[in-house]
Amino acid sequence: MEALQSALIALPNGGEITLDQLADVTSLSSPNTISRENVRRKIVIAANVQGRDLRGVVNEIQQIVEANIELPEGYRIEYGGQFESEAKASQLLLITAVVAILIIFLLLYYEFQDVKLSFIVLINLPLALIGGILIVYFTSGIISIAATIGFISLFGIATRNGILLVSRYEDLRKEGKQGFELLKTGALDRLNPILMTAFTTGLALIPLALKGGEPGNEIQSPMAVVILGGLLSATLLNLVVIPCVYELVTKRK
Repeated sequence: MEALQSALIALPNGGEITLDQLADVTSLSSPNTISRENVRRKIVIAANVQGRDLRGVVNEIQQIVEANIELPEGYRIEYGGQFESEAKASQLLLITAVVAILIIFLLLYYEFQDVKLSFIVLINLPLALIGGILIVYFTSGIISIAATIGFISLFGIATRNGILLVSRYEDLRKEGKQGFELLKTGALDRLNPILMTAFTTGLALIPLALKGGEPGNEIQSPMAVVILGGLLSATLLNLVVIPCVYELVTKRK
């Protein structure tokens, strides 16, 4: 400190003067770098999340900061990071899911030429969601982007089972069968195809679901778990709920 204060500064007239005569030399703590964004100073506070979902952590941070921190005039807090990408991806997937359901309905209407029959097949979607939501609740408890993709994939699997069953009912009805005999015969005729496709899909997904903790399976494992749970509920409930709904609709006809 003394050496700095006594440092000689050359003057225009050839003379010299010590630094402490021109300025106050003091020891202070200050940032070693000053970051700027949009011509304003910026300080970044970063954190990594482990063991919890990113969106839940960000929401909790925002609540704690708003409740306990009063910013001086001219200061503001901005939140950024991966959760922004997650929010955009979730919004895009929601739009994609709605479009997928709409396209599925149009294809069903083209197949059956009947709005009610198309809605009967679409009942499989909530039946599949039941198993998917329950298995997520009892495993990780987190609905991630990968899990959301699994839910969308379930739409196609569940719709396929409904098409198999309803199309068989329509063929039997045209042959003259009706009532409980129609429901029983149609369900038995489609039992083997539905179970076969469900078992083959489930067996292929089990290895992915069991290796969720290994590197490289962060996306595949949650998606496989959701599809397995939805596949189980959709397969079991499809053979119970769809015949009942079909009987109610055809009776009203």
